[in-house]
Amino acid sequence: MFIAPKKVQQIIGKAGSTNFINYAEITIRMIPAAALVIYSDLSRYPDLFKVFGCFMIITSFVLYLIPPKMHHAFSVKSSGKLKPLYLRIISPFSILIGIFLIYCVSI
Repeated sequence: MFIAPKKVQQIIGKAGSTNFINYAEITIRMIPAAALVIYSDLSRYPDLFKVFGCFMIITSFVLYLIPPKMHHAFSVKSSGKLKPLYLRIISPFSILIGIFLIYCVSI
């Protein structure tokens, strides 16, 4: 996001663009969500992991019900609003969240 924000903007805009991309994206998103729930008891913050994992699973199932054209229209609209500067500004937060997740599971 920090190094190539325009590329990230393009990738976000492709969400739901084809049936394969739409359903693959949602299914792949459920893998780490399930891992958060299944292994939550082994983390430093089990309740946080369960809630966040369940939230991701529920929103994934909701996305399965939304027509791909609607999902794609939303992603195109959203990617247009995400200016490269905004992506660069929020990229450190993504890194911090990743570091926090690693910290939580490294007991």
